[in-house]
Amino acid sequence: QVQLVESGGGLVQAGGSLRLSCATSGGTSSYHNMGWFRQAPGKEREFVASIWRTTGNTYYTNSVKGRFTVSRDNAKNTVYLQMNNLKPEDTAVYYCAADLNGNAYVYWGQGTQVTVSS
Repeated sequence: QVQLVESGGGLVQAGGSLRLSCATSGGTSSYHNMGWFRQAPGKEREFVASIWRTTGNTYYTNSVKGRFTVSRDNAKNTVYLQMNNLKPEDTAVYYCAADLNGNAYVYWGQGTQVTVSS
């Protein structure tokens, strides 16, 4: 059974940092790429960052470039999102998702809440 479990969310002041983790199991260890998404209250879910398993190539939405870093530990089947210089507008539920074959994000975690106070 495929599972993605996020952790690391919480409450932080503006300018602070958090590191989110996404542990994968049940067949996702050979994923094509992993993505991080977020959904703020009243807004649609949006792409944040992604990382390719084999090459390590990373991609970011413009609003987080220079502040967020996505990384992976293939031995631990875990993907991370290091978030620095957090802003109140980063407040959202953050989700990780697995794209197993380069077509679509099929598997999703349950989400972890990130709240940034001003």
